Formats: sequence, structure tokens, C-alpha cells
Amino acid sequence: MSTSLAGKTALITGSTSGIGLAYAKALAGEGANVVINGFGDKDAIEKERQGLETLSGAKALYSGHDLTKVDQIEAMMKDAADTFGGVDILINNAGMQHVAPVEEFPLDKWDLIIALNLNAAFHTTRLALPWMKDRKWGRIIQTASAHSLVASPYKSAYVTAKHGLAGFTKTVALEVATFGITANCISPGYVWTPLVENQIPDTMKARGMTREQVMNDVLLAGQPTKQFVTAEQVAATALYLCSDAAAQVTGANLSIDGGWTAQ
Repeated sequence: MSTSLAGKTALITGSTSGIGLAYAKALAGEGANVVINGFGDKDAIEKERQGLETLSGAKALYSGHDLTKVDQIEAMMKDAADTFGGVDILINNAGMQHVAPVEEFPLDKWDLIIALNLNAAFHTTRLALPWMKDRKWGRIIQTASAHSLVASPYKSAYVTAKHGLAGFTKTVALEVATFGITANCISPGYVWTPLVENQIPDTMKARGMTREQVMNDVLLAGQPTKQFVTAEQVAATALYLCSDAAAQVTGANLSIDGGWTAQ
């Protein structure tokens, strides 16, 4: 599938590694300007930024703003607007996880997960929409999760945020349906990323399991294919949603979960 995105600008949150970086590479590969966002090693991020420019033949901008803070989200969106005019493709991918029983869930972790996984998507969306409406074209994609459709124990904040993200996306899709803008969720199952790897110790503690047991009996237990989803598979779906072929796909929640939510 060829999807020329030359002249378009894509902003991807949480894109210095993992799924987010895969999104950035896929969109840059079709000629889009990209804005990447996230934390990490400064030199490694700069290397990726330069690589994106080489891939796209266009421009790549790095934003290190903290998306748990509204003023910093606004600053990031202003930087993108000042550089490119506005954002044509918005992918909200930034997220974090914490695993604990509800009665023991740390309050600061709850607030942080809701702020990053849900509130940030609202703020980036509200700030991106005026430009998209003016251009009569836009693509808003949320990296939701199988947990936007089903729940797992010990993940109350994450499941709450992802269910909220799915509902928010449907509302946005309805509001902008006549403006040439689509809004959709991509809901992966377990993708082998730092987010998944980092939650293994907490899950081991919460469930009294070994690392191998968590991998086989928790992470892949619900995926009938017994394989992790790849970041590249998720990014290919985003590329499809940005294409003209997907112009009538809006308000959808696309599962890429090895059959997890089919059960």
C-alpha cells in the first residue's frame, strides 16, 4: 500500500522508542514531517531524529515536553504549529503502567497514569483540531489497548484510562465527521516494548510468580496466537488509517491482539 504523506505533518507522542518510534518511521517513510516526543538518552534521540529526516526527505522535530503538564502540552503543540503550521496527523501513544491491587494502588500513580494516558490525548486533540478543520483533512489515532475493551486485575488506572480513550475517540469522530477528519483507536495486545518489559517485576510481586510464569501465563495467556504483536504491525495499521482507503473508517477501535478480545 502506497500512502504518500508528503507535505503532511505527523506528531506522535511517546515516540522515542517502541511503538511510537515505529509509527514515526512508518510515516516518515511516506514523506511526512514528524514531531517525536518522549524521554530518553539525548544522543540516542538525536540519532533517531536525524534518521527520520534521512528516511522522509522532510523535517523531524524533537519535543521533550512533559505530557502530564497542560502548559507543556500546549508548548509542544505551539512548537509544531510554529515550525509546520499545524499537525495533520496526531497519534497519541504516550503511556505508562503500574500494577497493584485497587486498595493498595498509589494515589500518585493513579493520577500520573490518568494524566498521561488519557488527559494528554484530550489536550493534544483539542489543540490539533482547528488546523485540521481549516485544512478539511486530519487523522487522529489513539494507541488504546486490548484493555480499552476488556479488563485485567491489578491494572485499574490503565484500564480506566484506555476505556476512557476509546469513548473519547468515538465522540471526536462524531464531532468532526463532516470535516474530512477521522478519529480511531488502535488496540494492540501485548507488544514487546519497554512498557511491557517494565511491568513484569510488579506483576511477579503482585501475583507471586516467576518471570517465565508471567510471560507465559499472564502476558500471552489471553493471546490465542501465543505471539507478541510487533511494533511494525501496529505502525502499518496507522499507515492504513492515514490513507485515502480509510477515509470512511472513523470512530473505530481496531484490535491487533492475536485474538485476545475475540474470546
